[in-house]
Amino acid sequence: MSSDQDGLDTVVKILEHADIAQLTTEDLSGKLVSRPLQLQETDSDGNLWFFTQDPSPKADEIRANPNVNVSVHDSKGYLSISGKATITKDEGKIEELWKSPVAAWFDEGREDPSIALIKVDTDTAEYWASDEPRVATMFKIAKSAVTGDTPNIGKNDVVDL
Repeated sequence: MSSDQDGLDTVVKILEHADIAQLTTEDLSGKLVSRPLQLQETDSDGNLWFFTQDPSPKADEIRANPNVNVSVHDSKGYLSISGKATITKDEGKIEELWKSPVAAWFDEGREDPSIALIKVDTDTAEYWASDEPRVATMFKIAKSAVTGDTPNIGKNDVVDL
C-alpha cells in the first residue's frame, strides 16, 4: 500500500478527467448493486459528491450500510475507491453543485423536494494507470496471450486517502 505523492497524483489525475462513476452499494437483501452516476465534485478533502433522489432505494441502502465502492476510468487509467457514504440535503452544497443538466433527473427541477447529495468520504483507492497509448497497451496484451508472459501495461498501487 502506498501513501506517496506519486500515487496521490495519479489518483487525482484520473479523477480530474472522470465524468461518470459506478457507485456500488449493498442492497437490503445483501446483494451488490452498481449504478452509473455523474461525479459532481472531488473536494479538497478528497470527498466525492453525487446527486441522487431521496427517498430512493440507493439512499436507503446507504443509510443501512454506508460502505461503498466508487469505480471510474478514463484515458489515464482506472480507479477503485472505497469509502463511506452519507446522504445530505445541505441546501448550500446543493446550490454550489447544481448545474442545469442535473434538472433532467428531478421532476420539479431545482425545486424538487427529493434532491439530495451523496457524499463519499474516501478511504483508499487502487489504481491502474498507463501513460502509453491504448494501441501499445493492446499490443502488449496480445503479445502476452501468444507468449504466455504477463503483460506490463502500467502501474498498479493502493493509496491511502
